[in-house]
Amino acid sequence: MLALMAAGCIFFPGVFLLSKHALKQKMGWSRGEADIVSARLVSSIQAIMASAAGFIITSSCRDVMEDSHWLTDNYILFATPYFAYDIYAMFLCYRHRLQVKGHEEEEEEEEEGEGGIRWASVGGYLRREKLMVLHHIFMVTCCFPASQMWRQGKGDFFQGVLFLAELSTPFVCLGKVLIQYQQQHTVLHKVNGVLMLLAFFCCRVLLFPYLYYAYSRYASIPVYVVPLVAPWQCNLGAALLWPLQLYWFTLICRGALRLSSTGGCSKSTCKADNDCCLSSSNGCRKRT
Repeated sequence: MLALMAAGCIFFPGVFLLSKHALKQKMGWSRGEADIVSARLVSSIQAIMASAAGFIITSSCRDVMEDSHWLTDNYILFATPYFAYDIYAMFLCYRHRLQVKGHEEEEEEEEEGEGGIRWASVGGYLRREKLMVLHHIFMVTCCFPASQMWRQGKGDFFQGVLFLAELSTPFVCLGKVLIQYQQQHTVLHKVNGVLMLLAFFCCRVLLFPYLYYAYSRYASIPVYVVPLVAPWQCNLGAALLWPLQLYWFTLICRGALRLSSTGGCSKSTCKADNDCCLSSSNGCRKRT
């Protein structure tokens, strides 16, 4: 258990640092650009690994409640440190977006070097990205203990389906990178946008309805009865997580409509953190 968590603590920050170093030394990128692309690379890698694990688990479990797979608990242990690491990685992206928006003075005051991180910047980050930060904290403090102790080795199929929710993340990350380099007018960005909408809708918006539907088939009861017989922890988790997915999907749809109606943003109106950009909360948000 500790070995897997330690491996996760080393793997995700390690890939981030290696990627950042390579982009700065080999490509000559700035620290901020290297931070953002490296963070999105790590998010994509984690998402691909989680999706692969989810596919293996769900395709192996015939009985949705009783069948188990060794990969379920092992990947939970390995991936949990990612959510703690990603809170810091998102903060680095936030700092770079401040610089892109013209806050050079604030950025200079926030230089890490020997000094440390300015607490005012931390406060601004927590206010701007509070939903995503709370989501990550919830995953570590609530979902991890529930998955490891409360399940008691049952329901690996459902855990595998939850892993598949990460399938939309690589499309979101690619969209952010394309917009960062003002490629929102390209065919690749448009195709990626369509795939992102479909993946997010199928893997996140429909996720919890499908979980209730799958259990209704297993128990041979109507879907509307499932919330009445399901453990309260399951209902609470769905009540907390599903609205976030709906909210982020709404933001993504708004961004897609805005881009389609304007035909894409011009260089003068779309910077790395402008109206057309995808936020770190997996959706589109108008920056103020």
